[in-house]
Amino acid sequence: MSPSELVQIFQKQKANKMVIARSTTEQRKEKLLRLKQYLLTHTDEICEATMEDFSKPMAETVIGELLVLVNEISYTCKNLKRWMKPQRLVTPLAAMGTSSFIQYEAKGNVLIMAPWNYPVGLAVKPLISAIAAGCVAIVKPSEMTPKSARFVRKMVERIFPADEVMVVEGDAEVARELLKLPFDHIFFTGSPATAKEVMKAAAEHLTSVTLELGGKSPSVVDETADVAKTAESIVWAKFFNNGQTCIAPDYVLVQESVREDFMKAMKASIQKMYDPDGQGTERSSSYARIVNLKHFNRIAGYLDEAVSLGAQIVSGGSRSEESRFISPTLLTGVSDQMKVMQEEIFGPVLPVMSYRKLDEAITCINSKPKPLALYLHSRNRANTDYVLQNTSSGNALVNELLTQFGNPELPFGGVGNSGSGKANGVYGFREFSNAKGIMKRRFGTLKFLYPPYSEKLVGWLKKGLRYL
Repeated sequence: MSPSELVQIFQKQKANKMVIARSTTEQRKEKLLRLKQYLLTHTDEICEATMEDFSKPMAETVIGELLVLVNEISYTCKNLKRWMKPQRLVTPLAAMGTSSFIQYEAKGNVLIMAPWNYPVGLAVKPLISAIAAGCVAIVKPSEMTPKSARFVRKMVERIFPADEVMVVEGDAEVARELLKLPFDHIFFTGSPATAKEVMKAAAEHLTSVTLELGGKSPSVVDETADVAKTAESIVWAKFFNNGQTCIAPDYVLVQESVREDFMKAMKASIQKMYDPDGQGTERSSSYARIVNLKHFNRIAGYLDEAVSLGAQIVSGGSRSEESRFISPTLLTGVSDQMKVMQEEIFGPVLPVMSYRKLDEAITCINSKPKPLALYLHSRNRANTDYVLQNTSSGNALVNELLTQFGNPELPFGGVGNSGSGKANGVYGFREFSNAKGIMKRRFGTLKFLYPPYSEKLVGWLKKGLRYL
């Protein structure tokens, strides 16, 4: 689209935003249910699109995208009436004679910028919250997954008028033109580097932003963990979607005494999941591919550099540029000088390090920017509490991985370099809403505070301070 066409869409939505903001609970729920029905009746089409874009297994599309979306819509419809209802507040002594409450109102024109790794789910999930809040929206899917972007556009065109929700396809130049417009809120999912550009553009209009980013999410395994079960769950979480998940474990810190058993269990789990017949992982129908050659070369470069600096490949390492394939790879002997320990890998390479004392693991975690997720595997209550109290992360899971994103009861989001703002359930609804504080006087007056001021009034005020 040309810049002038983008402006026209924006202006049409701006003219309509107050109408949509005044929509009722039932009207918003009806839109969400139409969206849910479309997703349910076009499941195969969604799976075909993600398969064409980067060979994503159907099961992973259903688990990582459709299941999350359908659950989010159902949960939102169930609770939306309560979220929209004015929230009565306690009246403090200083405000005697008044009543106060919070009314959530739509922010208005919003822009949703989605990434390529979950191209349907991460475009539609924030849209669910925007619709629930009563906003109008422009959705910009990633150009790296064109089939999925086309599906999202077609779905939105069949459900919503353009002055309410519109999908705009295009490359980075289109994104830059969109960011020039004075949106009321921007919801961006992607890398910290691009997020900085989004924040700069938003600052020009004092636009609020939600940033869902990533970072190096650690997975800590202590000596009390169930080694076999933990290894299996980490393998699943890491290599799901070929490691292209913002909350995937990016490196493992395992207690030295269980390291050998853990590595054996990791190798066995990789074999069991992706090469049970011994025909090679490349033949597996359960293993996705890297989205494009650029990202393939980036990950291969990280791997080559690590090996050149002394890291050892203890499992995997095979690759095919033609099919954008890198086998599930475990690295040991890594150091902070290597890019695999400096950058988010976002691919099927997992560095594994050992520690002797838990403080060493915590020092390693705290030496890096705050991660989007932290995973702890332990059956020791004291160890669990110690790690949670001495680290900071967007979310923290104990003996569990990945499922925080699909739990609408939990706020999902990062902190610092891993993001700002929250999604999921009521937290997503509030992200697209302005919490407007309203106060009404029911009786009494403040006339006794009006000038001219007397010494007697000042004396009363000073005494009153003691009761606040």
